[in-house]
Amino acid sequence: MDTDELTDRQLLDLHCLVMEALRQRGVVRSSNNPVADYTETLVARALNAKLAVGSQAGFDAVGQDGTRYQIKGRRLTATNRSTQLSALRNLASDPFDHLAAVVYNSSLKVEYAALIPLDVVKRVGRYNSHTNAHTLHVRRSLLNEPGVVDITMQIVKAMDA
Repeated sequence: MDTDELTDRQLLDLHCLVMEALRQRGVVRSSNNPVADYTETLVARALNAKLAVGSQAGFDAVGQDGTRYQIKGRRLTATNRSTQLSALRNLASDPFDHLAAVVYNSSLKVEYAALIPLDVVKRVGRYNSHTNAHTLHVRRSLLNEPGVVDITMQIVKAMDA
């Protein structure tokens, strides 16, 4: 589809239509940034986990064995190559067991994905007093950390499910 001829308003209308269609299909759960919802859906499929109802503090899905997953996605673009995830709060209370992180290219195709144990998140992440939260950069090198599991192929397969 060539979008060069569309006005800004038409592009925004198209975005809204696409978001509603994706929500109705169950690909995303809200009308917010689709990267977060899409990532939650893919990770839940890949790990055979159940998404938490509504907004649970600290975790987004629960595995069949009771494992709690915090799920984060990051889309890299030409203008923003940062791999920093959104805020991770209250890590001292052990709000999840594993962080599932997916990094996408600008076309929302998976570059790499990782399952990161909470203790690794605590060790590698950095506390920011200004936001009262930890930040974590999910660089490809994080896949080499002990305990981190590369789940890239599971996420890619979940995209086709």
